[in-house]
Amino acid sequence: MIKFTTQLVNWYRINARDLPWRNTRNPYHIWVSEIIFQQTRIDQGFNYYLRFIDRFPAVDQLANAEEQDVLRIWQGLGYYSRARNLHAAAKQVVHELGGVFPNTYDQIIRLKGVGSYTAAAVASIAFGERKVVVDGNVLRFISRYGGITDPIDTKQGKELVENLAFSLSEGAEPGVFNQALMEFGALYCVPRNPDCPNCIFKTGCKAFAMNATKEIPLKSKRITVRKRFFNYLFLYRVDQNNQTEYLMQRRGRGDIWQGLYEFPMIESNSLLSPDSLTATLLWQQDILPHQPVLSSRHLDFVHQLTHQQLHTRFFIVRLHEMAADKIRAEWIRVPEASMHQYPVSRLIHKFLNSLQDK
Repeated sequence: MIKFTTQLVNWYRINARDLPWRNTRNPYHIWVSEIIFQQTRIDQGFNYYLRFIDRFPAVDQLANAEEQDVLRIWQGLGYYSRARNLHAAAKQVVHELGGVFPNTYDQIIRLKGVGSYTAAAVASIAFGERKVVVDGNVLRFISRYGGITDPIDTKQGKELVENLAFSLSEGAEPGVFNQALMEFGALYCVPRNPDCPNCIFKTGCKAFAMNATKEIPLKSKRITVRKRFFNYLFLYRVDQNNQTEYLMQRRGRGDIWQGLYEFPMIESNSLLSPDSLTATLLWQQDILPHQPVLSSRHLDFVHQLTHQQLHTRFFIVRLHEMAADKIRAEWIRVPEASMHQYPVSRLIHKFLNSLQDK
C-alpha cells in the first residue's frame, strides 16, 4: 500500500495538469470547481469556472447575486440544479455561518446540494482532513486495481471502493492523494481502452492480471431513457422601427431547466404537424389574436439528456400584433437586443444559432 501511495503521489507531482483550482486552498474556489466538474469534463468546464470565479470571486458575492445572473453564467453547462444549489448554499454560508466557509466534512456536507463526494473533496483539499473522494474516476480506477466485482452502483460496491481507497491513503497528504486518484483515473484508467501498457500500477492491478479491464467496473442498473416531444413556438414581431422582440416564458419548478427561459411550448405524444398546431387551443385562443403568419419551415432537433431524449420542433411564427392585454400572463416580451440577459438551455441556444446561420 505504501508503494502504491508513493508511486501515485510522485506521478501526480510530475504529471498533474496545471489547473487554477489546484493552486489554491480557498475552500470557496475549490467547492465551485468540484460542483462544476461533477458532471462535466475539464475541457468543457474550464472556461465556465474562470467566468464564474471572475463574476463571483467570493461567497458573499454569489450569495447576494440574482438567480437569473447565476443561471446566465452557468448557461450551457447543463444540470442547472447545480447552479441553484450553489446559490442557495452560498446564502447559507453568509446568512447562517457569518460568511465563514465551514472547515470540516461534517459541516460542509450540511450545505445545500453537497454530498459525500464534494464534502470529502473540499475538506481534504482545503483543510487537510483525511477523507477519500469517490467520483467516477476513482470508482473505476480503484475497482480495477483491487479487482472489485461488486457493482459500483450499489451501496456495497461503493463502500468496498471507498474502504480500499481510504486504506491506500494512509500516510499521504489527503488533498494531494485525492486529486492524484482522480487525475490518474481521468488520464490513464479511462472507461474505454485504458492505457494499461503505460500504467505504473499494472503489475499490481488485479483487473489487468485477470484481463478484465473491459468488464470492471460492473454496474447492476441500466439507465431508462424517457422520450419526450416538445413543440416550441418561436413567436416574434418586427415593429415599424425594424426592431424585433420575442415572446418567452420562464420554465417552472419541478422539471428540467427550472428557472431558465424558453419560447412558448406544447408538450405532446409526438411532434405536431402545422395543421395539428393550428388546431390546438393554445393557437386558437392565445396566438390567433396577434394575427400570426406560420412559416412554411420549421427546425427539428433531438436533444439528449442523461435520462431523457427530447424530440423538439421549432415553429417560426411572425406576429403582426403583440398587444399587452392579449398576451398570456406567463409570457414576457423580450427585445432581441436584450436576449443575452435571459439564461436559456443549450437547446434554445442551439436553435437561435441555427436560425442565424440560415
